[in-house]
Amino acid sequence: MAAVEATVYTRSNCDLCDDAVETIETIAAQEDVDLDLSLVDVDEDPELRDEYGERVPYVVLNDRPAFKYSVDPASARSKLRALAADSS
Repeated sequence: MAAVEATVYTRSNCDLCDDAVETIETIAAQEDVDLDLSLVDVDEDPELRDEYGERVPYVVLNDRPAFKYSVDPASARSKLRALAADSS
């Protein structure tokens, strides 16, 4: 399986963001999906802060919006499997 690129738009001291990252990492490990994970702090860039505001975590998988505010484990499992299979 090919790697799935995951970008999580986050901010410091965000428990929902931490939960989203942990969920994605855990499911990728369980499904044996190679995950290329990038974390982007929206507060470090005024344009990103304006774009995302309080809409974090915001998760993008292979350049496609996937989750906002929280990551549903069943949906994440399905999406990661499908993206990994499509990338093969």
